[in-house]
Amino acid sequence: MSTIPAKELRRLRNALPFWLSLLMIPLAILGATQGGWTVFLLPIYSWGLFSLLDALTGHNEDNLDLSASEHDLFWYRLITLIWPPLQFATLFGLIWYVPQAEHLGVGEKIGLFFGMGVISGTIGINYSHELMHQKNRLERGLADLLLAMVLYCHFRSEHLRVHHPWVGTPRDAVTARYNEGFHRFYPRVLVECLTSAWAAEKAMLARRGLSVWHRSNPFWRYGLLQLAMLALALAVGGMEGLALFLLQAGTAIWQLELVNYIEHYGLTRRHLGDGKYEHVLPRHSWNASHRASNWLLINLQRHSDHHYKPDRRFPLLQTYAEEEAPQLPFGYPAMTTLAMIPPLWRRVMNPRVRAWRRQFYPDITDWAPYNKARNPMPRSAA
Repeated sequence: MSTIPAKELRRLRNALPFWLSLLMIPLAILGATQGGWTVFLLPIYSWGLFSLLDALTGHNEDNLDLSASEHDLFWYRLITLIWPPLQFATLFGLIWYVPQAEHLGVGEKIGLFFGMGVISGTIGINYSHELMHQKNRLERGLADLLLAMVLYCHFRSEHLRVHHPWVGTPRDAVTARYNEGFHRFYPRVLVECLTSAWAAEKAMLARRGLSVWHRSNPFWRYGLLQLAMLALALAVGGMEGLALFLLQAGTAIWQLELVNYIEHYGLTRRHLGDGKYEHVLPRHSWNASHRASNWLLINLQRHSDHHYKPDRRFPLLQTYAEEEAPQLPFGYPAMTTLAMIPPLWRRVMNPRVRAWRRQFYPDITDWAPYNKARNPMPRSAA
């Protein structure tokens, strides 16, 4: 591994690979105007092309200089700032155009908005994840806007107030359990993440002596933003436009939870007794240093470092060797496809989980409580 000096980050050419997501917007417009097989270009681009590019470009194990300033990172940050208005314009422009496009059949419209969900899930929710971790109101507001476009605003509360402090413990719904297939995981987290996000905000308000109905509860903001998106889809595209909006939102949520599933599958923090758990370490997230898919996903696959140091902006996320963090065999585009086939997923990943246990926790002999999330609920943040 080598370290890239901070001064190198100021050059636009070094940030440009992370701008490849922008190519998805003309592909969406091409699909809408041309129809036919072109409506499938978006999943082909994001899943197929980047899996191929991963195979061709290999791994990138360079780390950027952690002393880099916000100024040094300007070209990296800019893509996350311009994406929300671009996604908004693309989504609602298609909702206006497609219902009146006589050259598009029902199947083509469904395929196109499935692809739009790939955009708003693979890119939009991922960028919202980067933005919600920042401290300024503009970036957090843009995160809310992106999540409202897929009707999943509570993800912000769940991610910041539940997932990060409790990852790898029974309190975290999105730490996928060992041997739990995605098709069991998915309906479980849809319910548990919403209820845990509500409970976390309720507890936060209670500590301030406020009712859950107080105006500072972010769920009021979430609800209003989501209602505004639904109303806009109906106003712009009628009932058909609303149905297409819901299709892309459902696809985006499915994309998000597929990623959540693979990021921590089978990885648990040691229970220290009395409801206490070890601190979060790089070993508690799957790491992937595949070059091309990290371009598309703005280094989300360097997830081990993200959980270890959540306040780092995406260019500064570090990668780890297998001595410190478990490694995925492929990038996220290929791994999410694999997750949809549980027997194949278990054949690939279960041996890796068992190897991780032998490597980091050779003294634990009974894994049954960890497998079923039956260890005591954590009583305080680690």
